[in-house]
Amino acid sequence: MKKVLFYLLIAVAVLSCNQKSKEVTHEYTNALIDETSPYLLQHAHNPVNWEAWHPDVLERAQKEDKLLLISIGYAACHWCHVMEEECFEDEQVAQLMNENFINIKIDREERPDVDQIYMDAIQMISGQGGWPLNIVALPNGRPFWGATYVPKDNWIKSLEQLADLYKKDKQKITQYANDLANGLQAINLVENDTDSELYSLAQLDTSVNTWKQYFDTFLGGHKRAPKFMMPNNWDFLLHYATATDAPEIMEFVDTTLTRMAYGGVYDHVGGGFSRYAVDTKWHIPHFEKMLYDNGQLTSLYAKAYAVTKNELYKSVAEQTISFVQEELMDESGGFYSSLDADSLDENQKLEEGAYYVWTKEELTQLLGDDHEVFQAYFNINSYGLWEEGNYVLIRDKSDIEVAEKFNITVPELKTKINESLALLKKARIKRAKPRLDDKILTSWNGLMLKGLVDAYRYLGNEEYLSLALKNAEFIESNMIKDDGSLYRNHKNGSSTINAFLDDYATVIDAYFSLYEVTFDEKWLDLAKKLLDYSEKHFWDEASNMFFYTSDEDKSLIRRTIEMDDNVISSSNSMMAINLFKFHKLFLDEGYGETSKQMLKNVQKDFEERGQSFSNWLHLVLYLNQNFYEIAIVGKDYKSIGQEIIKSYVPNSILVGTQKDGNLELLKNREVPGKTLAYVCIEGTCKLPVSNAEEVLKQLAD
Repeated sequence: MKKVLFYLLIAVAVLSCNQKSKEVTHEYTNALIDETSPYLLQHAHNPVNWEAWHPDVLERAQKEDKLLLISIGYAACHWCHVMEEECFEDEQVAQLMNENFINIKIDREERPDVDQIYMDAIQMISGQGGWPLNIVALPNGRPFWGATYVPKDNWIKSLEQLADLYKKDKQKITQYANDLANGLQAINLVENDTDSELYSLAQLDTSVNTWKQYFDTFLGGHKRAPKFMMPNNWDFLLHYATATDAPEIMEFVDTTLTRMAYGGVYDHVGGGFSRYAVDTKWHIPHFEKMLYDNGQLTSLYAKAYAVTKNELYKSVAEQTISFVQEELMDESGGFYSSLDADSLDENQKLEEGAYYVWTKEELTQLLGDDHEVFQAYFNINSYGLWEEGNYVLIRDKSDIEVAEKFNITVPELKTKINESLALLKKARIKRAKPRLDDKILTSWNGLMLKGLVDAYRYLGNEEYLSLALKNAEFIESNMIKDDGSLYRNHKNGSSTINAFLDDYATVIDAYFSLYEVTFDEKWLDLAKKLLDYSEKHFWDEASNMFFYTSDEDKSLIRRTIEMDDNVISSSNSMMAINLFKFHKLFLDEGYGETSKQMLKNVQKDFEERGQSFSNWLHLVLYLNQNFYEIAIVGKDYKSIGQEIIKSYVPNSILVGTQKDGNLELLKNREVPGKTLAYVCIEGTCKLPVSNAEEVLKQLAD
C-alpha cells in the first residue's frame, strides 16, 4: 500500500511539473527576453525577431545592408497593445518583417533620446505623431518612413512596398533619408542671442494675454479635446497670478484645478490622475496612470492649497500620494513608472478602463441606501455615462449644492460619500488590476520626490518628509555612480542606461528643495555636484544651451537640445532655473549669467507660444521682480524655517544653520543666544528679525 501511494505521489508530482512547464512554454522567444523593461518583455514572445536598441545592431544592419524597422512605445500604451495583437503576434506579419528588416523595439521611457529624434522625423513626414511610433530607416538609422498605429492589412501593404522600393531604388530612398536627417538637424539649431534685452514684465503680460485666448474659463484647461493636464502651465499661472495680482488668472487656475479634481480623469476611488481626458469636461480618461503626472500634480495641488486653503486641493494631494504609495512604490524607496490603461474584464479580455468603470446596477447593489446620494454626487446619469452601460465618476457640483439637495449637512454628506468610496475600493480590489510597469526612472522619481517635498512643505505632514527622504536616499544609493554621473533606469536591483539631461535637472531641483525643508547640506552638495557634472558633459558652447545627451554617449543624427515645455518641463528650462537658484548661493561660479543667456536664447517665441514655455516664464518673473534669499542662523533655525515654508513664496530660497555655515549667506551671522532670520536680495539684507511672522512681513513689503 505504501509503495502504491509512493508511486502515486510521484505521478502527481510529475503531472504537476508538466502542467507548470506547459503554462510557461511559449512558441516563440526573441532577444528581448534578456531585457528588463516591462514593455520590451511584453514583446519577448512575439514571432517577430525583435532586438533592443544597441549600437552593435546598427553595425550589423549596415554589414548586411538591411533596413531597420524601429517600433517605439511604452508599457501603459493602449494602442501599442492593439497593434501588437493585430500585427506583431501574427505569423504572416512576422515572416514579412523578419525576412526584410532588422526589427528593433524601443521603450520610449528608457530611451527618450532616440524617441525624440524619430518623433520629430514622423512629424516632418506626416505632420502628426504618437505611440506606437513605427519608423523604417536606413541601416545607419536615418529614417525615411513613419506611422503610428497601422491595422494589419495596411501594415503588410506598406512594408511590402518599402522593402521593394529599397531593392529597386535605393539611391532615391537614401537621398530622401539624408535630406530628412539634414532637416532634423536644422529644426534643432539654437541661436546664441547676445543682442536682445531680457524679457520684461510688460512683454510677459502680453504673452499671457495672447495665451488667454485658449483658456476654457468654464471647464478649465485649454479649449480643445483631448485635454491634457499641463502641470507646468497651471504652476506658472498660479505664480503669475499671485506675483502680479491678477484675479482673472487666479480664477482660471482655480477653475482648472477644481474641474480636473471633479473629473473622471481623477480616480475618486483610489486617488491619482490618469494621463489625459478624451473630451472637453475632463470626464473620460485614457486610463493609464503615470508617475510623472502624479508627481507634478502633487506639487501643484499642494501649492494651490497654500495659496487658497481650499480643502479640495489638500485632499487631492493627499489621495494622490496614497495612490503612489499603494500602487507605485517599491519597498526600496524607488517609484515605479506606470499602470496600464488596460486590464482584464469579467470575460478575461484586456479592456481599456475595465478596472475603473461601474454599472448602475453594481453601484445600487454595493451602496444600498446611500446609492441615491452617491449617484447624484458623481452623476450616475447621462452626464456621467461612458459607453455600454458603464459610468465614469464625475462631479459637477460642490458639496454644499449636493447637501442642500438632500437636506443634510456637508459633514454628513462627506461621511456618506467617503463610506461609499471605501466600499467601492474594497469591491474594486477584487478585480484584475492593470498591468504595472515596474521599472524605476530617475527623472520621474525626481518629479515625485519634488512632489513629496512640496506636500510636506505646504501640508505639514511629517510622513511625506519621511517618504521623500527614503526616495532621495534610494536615488543616491542606486542612481548616482561613483564618478558623480547618473543612471537613467533601475530594475531588478541593477541600473544600466546612462542618464539624460532631464534626469539631472529633476534630481537637482528635488535635492535643492529637500535641502530647503531639512537644512541638511548633504542634499545641497549632491545637487551641486550633479549640476557641475551637467555643465561639464552636456553643455554646448556654440548655442549656450545643454544637450539632452552626454558627451560620453554616441549620438544618432544629432544631439538634441530640448527647449519647449510639454507635459514635463523641458530639461533646459529646468536647468536654467536650477542655475538661477544656485547663483544665489554661489555668486562667483557664473551660474547666473549662464541662466540669463539661456533665457535670451528662447524668449523670442514667448509672445506667440507662452504656453509652450511656461516653465521658462518663472525665470522672467524671478529676474524682473525681487527674488529673496532667506537665511536663518541660531538654535531655533529649524522651527522658524518650518513656519516660513508653509507660505507660498516662489520668488525665494531658504537656507539655515545653528552656527555660522559653509554657505556665503550663512557666514558671520551668528549672534550668541539668538536666532535671527535675514531677508536678502543678492546678498544685501534687511534688518534681521527673530520669527517667521516678521520674515513674511518683510517679504510682503
